[in-house]
Amino acid sequence: MDNYSTHKTPAIKAWLAKHPNFELHFTPTGSSWINQVERWFGCLAHQMIRRGAPKNIQALEADIRTWVKAWNEDLKPFIWT
Repeated sequence: MDNYSTHKTPAIKAWLAKHPNFELHFTPTGSSWINQVERWFGCLAHQMIRRGAPKNIQALEADIRTWVKAWNEDLKPFIWT
């Protein structure tokens, strides 16, 4: 999540206290969570889309779904540098 104060309100703090299984991770100040989303799509484009030559939209969609499934089976956190 970003560094704005919306997650620091009393209501949110109370909810988080009741749900200890949630762990918050923050993007660096001056950055945005959207940067991480853009980076993920960059990985998708570089690792799968640019390397393939699907014959049609259905094949492209199937390739993307396969890539996302593999990505989700081997999760690793983004290391922000």
